[in-house]
Amino acid sequence: MKDKKNIGALLLRVVLGVIFIGHGAEKFQGGIGNIAGWFDSIGLPGFLAYIVASIELVGGIAILLGFATRIIGGLFVLVLLGAIVTVQLAAGFIGGYAYDLALLAISAYFLLNGSQLYSIDYYISKARSK
Repeated sequence: MKDKKNIGALLLRVVLGVIFIGHGAEKFQGGIGNIAGWFDSIGLPGFLAYIVASIELVGGIAILLGFATRIIGGLFVLVLLGAIVTVQLAAGFIGGYAYDLALLAISAYFLLNGSQLYSIDYYISKARSK
């Protein structure tokens, strides 16, 4: 049964990583300055766009590899809470915050549990225990 849980966590980790890599890359490719301007237009400091995009891109890569999984999970939780509260909540559940809520739950899972199967974190902790 333990292997099934680890395989499930691996699948969630890979999907979450790919999604965040895509969102972060899109922000940079589409012109991060435009995203910063949009942040300003909704009342958020524009520099936050750079932070959010970096967390999404670098964090997506890190969580995909299973590196600093709990830390990245926590950062994703913060980013998603911010997105839900500032933008998605007003759009309602369907077509609004439902997608972000699912990503938030997955991110919270990794914040609380980390990841083991095929993760850098696991190999580092295994090497330290020897």
